Amino acid sequence: MGLELTGANAFRVRAHERAARAIEEHAGELAALSKQALMAIDGIGEGTASKALELIETGRIAEHDELWSRIPRGLLEVMRVPGLGPKSVKILWEQGGVTDLTSLKAKLAEGALAALPRMGEKTLRNIAEAVAFMERAGGRRRIGEAMPIAEAIIAVLRRVPGAGAIEFAGSLRRGRETIGDIDIVASGDDAAALARRFVSMPSVERVLAEGATKCAVRLDAGIQADLRLVHASVHGAALLYFTGSKEHNIALRERAISMGMRLNEYGLFPDDGDPRPPQERGIAPVAAATEASIYRALDLEWIPPELREDRGELEGPIPRLVELEDIRCELHAHTRASDGALSIDELIEAAKSRGFHAIAITDHSRSSVQAGGLSPDRLLEHIEAVRAAGLRHPQIRVLAGSEVDIHADGTLDYEDALLARLDIVVASPHAALRQDPERATQRLIRAVSHPLVHILGHPTGRLINEREGLAPDIAAVAAAAAQHRTALEVNANDWRLDLRDLHVRIAVDAGCSIAINCDVHGRSNFDMLRYGVLTARRGWLPKDRCINALDAAGLDAWLRGKRAGAAVASGAPTIDAPAAAGAEPAPSHGRRRGRSA
Repeated sequence: MGLELTGANAFRVRAHERAARAIEEHAGELAALSKQALMAIDGIGEGTASKALELIETGRIAEHDELWSRIPRGLLEVMRVPGLGPKSVKILWEQGGVTDLTSLKAKLAEGALAALPRMGEKTLRNIAEAVAFMERAGGRRRIGEAMPIAEAIIAVLRRVPGAGAIEFAGSLRRGRETIGDIDIVASGDDAAALARRFVSMPSVERVLAEGATKCAVRLDAGIQADLRLVHASVHGAALLYFTGSKEHNIALRERAISMGMRLNEYGLFPDDGDPRPPQERGIAPVAAATEASIYRALDLEWIPPELREDRGELEGPIPRLVELEDIRCELHAHTRASDGALSIDELIEAAKSRGFHAIAITDHSRSSVQAGGLSPDRLLEHIEAVRAAGLRHPQIRVLAGSEVDIHADGTLDYEDALLARLDIVVASPHAALRQDPERATQRLIRAVSHPLVHILGHPTGRLINEREGLAPDIAAVAAAAAQHRTALEVNANDWRLDLRDLHVRIAVDAGCSIAINCDVHGRSNFDMLRYGVLTARRGWLPKDRCINALDAAGLDAWLRGKRAGAAVASGAPTIDAPAAAGAEPAPSHGRRRGRSA
């Protein structure tokens, strides 16, 4: 980004982007490689290899430091505004005097940017709306940012001699899509040692509080972390209390009162009518060491943290929710044929390393020009390449698919005859994401009703904290999807998590099948699966309703069932009988010619 803001040529920018992607996706340990070995990695040249070695040896890159000495740091925040790319930010900075989000808001309010190039009335209005949306999102971080930080802190604390149980709590443990701050509950033989290690971590920017039972720090990542130090005998009560939610805790306390007990962060106690805290009076708790013991004492089964939102979880029964270990296949993945970082074979090998029995290769369709979408002719070639790769990897089923754009009117980006050649079709909205709710609803209903569509991908097209996306009537879309046996996707990318948790609950209640896909563009994207599973669990998704949890025979039956219905409806061939090259085209379902608005 810094290169673009200083006017570096496009070739140099792209070279750095390729190198960054190559480094990110490299499976080995870079620090152990020589310069020659680094240069052997596709996408890394001599200059990039030298910079990588400089970073490994010194922890810094001189050119990077010099670059940022010329650019206001506040522009990083401006770059986060949806719709603002490096070229526009460069204009705002150099010609409009914008140096941070505060100055951008002030100049928008003053009308001081209207004379700048590329800044017409509509553009400025969109920027103002985007800034307002960011402010509504507040300072909350995506779960994909917060969870690795929390796990790194816990790893540090667990190395303290005598450390006991250490777990993150709060909204992070409940799997919410955004996190305000990080809460950690810890017990051990030496609470003071845990506190000292916590406040002295290299990532600590400022110590906000340091005490015997609580420490708070501001991390250099810009997020606050709180450490609660408790005795092992009350660890479960503290974990339950600090996990929340507030509403769930209130419901538990009310239940305890109705049963003649009192519940707080120190345990579940008999209520003797004395208003003073029972733990301060030496009253022994009924249960405190584990969460499960507290729930049992309240005549409840243990409730998974993801369900603790006071949305009926105390009423039961709790379904057998889908778990990370249940996921057996990935049904939405991209290769270098469009905008992925891996070759077909590399993607297949990555899926095999996860123990998956199937991988669907679903590169973008032609309207996603920015993502290298495939023309019909390229898709036909790609299908053959995917199927040839499948023969090279008999240990895993390789599905030839496509992520097909849904146009603004609900029609699809390829003709039905071409869609029928695919093993699986993921239909997704990528453009026209500001549609009014009624049109968006009809658009998605038309897509899920299409007999050749297996999965509706990231249905709203939102980006967390950046883009609101579509606001369809999810209940209506889910009802249509259930009727036509089309699965709705929980896109596990932590920028999307779309369907969101409340939408998953609606879809489950409507009888829908749900897909949890990583929308893989590189090896590391497989690691986002846990965020999708957490989101699905928050929506009460049982294992038997998740198509990614099906075994090989179950997935095959699901695919056959959907495609058999398509054959009846449109005369399209089944999976086992792809259309021959000269086959008569199946009837079109009204795909509009041209691109989506």
